[in-house]
Amino acid sequence: MHIGCPKEIKPQEFRVGLTPNAVREAILHGHTVTVETDAGLGAGFPDADYIAAGAAIAGTAAEVFASADMIVKVKEPQAVERKMLREGQILFTYLHLAPDPDQTRDLIASGATCIAYETVTDRFGGLPLLAPMSEVAGRLAPQVGAWTLQKANGGRGVLMGGVPGVGPAHVVVIGGGVVGTQAARIAAGMGADVTVLDRSLTRLRYLDDVFAGVFKTSFASAGNTMELAVQADMIIGAVLIPGAAAPKLISRAQLAELKPGAALVDVAIDQGGCFETSRATTHQDPIYDVDGIMHYCVANMPGAVARTSTIALGNATMPFMLALADKGWRQACADDPHLLAGLNVHAGHVTYAAVGAALGLDTLDPQAAIQA
Repeated sequence: MHIGCPKEIKPQEFRVGLTPNAVREAILHGHTVTVETDAGLGAGFPDADYIAAGAAIAGTAAEVFASADMIVKVKEPQAVERKMLREGQILFTYLHLAPDPDQTRDLIASGATCIAYETVTDRFGGLPLLAPMSEVAGRLAPQVGAWTLQKANGGRGVLMGGVPGVGPAHVVVIGGGVVGTQAARIAAGMGADVTVLDRSLTRLRYLDDVFAGVFKTSFASAGNTMELAVQADMIIGAVLIPGAAAPKLISRAQLAELKPGAALVDVAIDQGGCFETSRATTHQDPIYDVDGIMHYCVANMPGAVARTSTIALGNATMPFMLALADKGWRQACADDPHLLAGLNVHAGHVTYAAVGAALGLDTLDPQAAIQA
C-alpha cells in the first residue's frame, strides 16, 4: 500500500502523523511512504530523517493526496484537504465529527473511508488512540490554567500552590477519566487543593484507592458540581462521551455564580466543549473573557508539546496503521472489532451511531460497510 503523510495545516499544529520510526516499520512491511516536505519539522523530525527511514518526499500536499492509498494525519482534515480526498481512499486521523457538520458533509461527499483515532477501542473498554493525547492534554491543563489565572491574563491572580500563610488555588476537575486523572495529579503536584468529580462510583473508588490524600473525589451531580464550582479558582472540563458531542455542564447563566477571574479550561473542546460558553481557540490566541470568567479552549492542546505528543501518538497508532496497510481496511476491521469501532464514514455514509445521532444523519451499520 502507498501511505501518505501531509503536513498539518491547522493553526499552530506542530505534530505530524508519521514518525520516522513508523515510516521505517511500514517500509519493512513492504509498503511505500510519501511524506510532504517539512511535515515533521515542528516535532523535530527533518526531511533527512524520513529519507533515511525510506520515505519519498513530496513538495506539496496535493502530491501526497493524489498518490496515496491511505492518508495518515493528526488533526481532522481542513476544508482544502477534504477536497483532495477521493473515493476508495483511507483516511486515518482524529476526526471529532459530532460537533462538525461541515467536515462530516465533506467526508461523506468524498467517498473516502474515514477511520477516527478517537473511537478505536480496546478489550478493556478504553480508547487507546485517544489515551496518549488525553494524557498530554490532562497534564497540560493545570499548566495552561495556572497561566490563565495570572492577573495579567485576566485571571484572579491566584498562585496554584499558595505560599506560607496564603492558601492554594481551589481546582475542580469534572471527569475522572484519563484527562481528569492526569489533570488532577499535576494540579495536586503544583500544590493546589483539587477535587475530581465523576458519575461513576467505580471510578471514584479507584481514584480514591490509588490517589488517597493526593486529591479529593465527589459524585458529579448537578448540585455537587455547582457547589464546588462556585468555590473554584480553576475548573477543568474533562468529560468524554466517545464520538458524541460533549454535554454542557456549566451554563452561561451559572457563570455569574463563579468567582470573578476564575479560569475554565475546556479539554473537551474537540467534541464541542463542556461549558455552554466554550468556543475553540488557538495557541496563538488561547483565552477569552465571558462575563468576567476566563476561558482557555485550545482545540489542539497537545500540539504545544509537539515532539512528545507525536512520539506518544505514533507509538499508539502504528500497529493499527500497519494492520490497515497490510490487510486493507475491510479485512483489518473484520479481524479487529476494536479497529472497526473507529470507522466513522465510508463510501458516502456515516457509520458511527453517535455521530449520526448528534447530526441527525442516517447511519450505516459498520458490519454492513465491511460486507458491501
